[in-house]
Amino acid sequence: MSKQAKTLNTEELRRVLDYTATRKHSTRNRALVLMSFYSGCRVGELSSLTYADVVDDEGKVRDEIRLKAENTKTKEARIVFVNAKLKKELQQYANAYKPADIGFKFFYSQKRHSKGCGYNANTLTQFFHYLYKRAGVFGASSHSGRRTFITNLANKGVSVRLLASLAGHRNISTTQAYIDVNDDMKRHAVELI
Repeated sequence: MSKQAKTLNTEELRRVLDYTATRKHSTRNRALVLMSFYSGCRVGELSSLTYADVVDDEGKVRDEIRLKAENTKTKEARIVFVNAKLKKELQQYANAYKPADIGFKFFYSQKRHSKGCGYNANTLTQFFHYLYKRAGVFGASSHSGRRTFITNLANKGVSVRLLASLAGHRNISTTQAYIDVNDDMKRHAVELI
């Protein structure tokens, strides 16, 4: 990766979430942002999710979201594990958005009343670009949530092999390239001695 997406710190993520709260479709937008940051999904994976992929027959967000092989970059199916924080956020969104058909996209676009009208990878990439720009977080992109997810877990001591599995990477060298190293991480590391 030559030019990597910016990883966001807690303050920058808060700024993005505060901005989304002031805009139309705030519940959806907050769920989109947090899905990116708490699951590490790629935009193509986020855009491919259907309501049935995320929400069970009883209207509850699933603990595990199964990504179909055709919807991943590596063309290998994988499971996204939904932590408690993300589950709460997605449940709030699922409670507010009840599509006419469970086969509809989970993250609707403004054309939400027909089956195929959710974001595609390109329009979701643009969505994140403009969201970060308008929130005043420069250098961030649609990959920032994914990169922040991997970096934060690495900073908490999660092994690179486990990170690669969570991210859907075939090689741990790919995962290592995602990990951002900053001065705070270095300070924390030397305090471990």
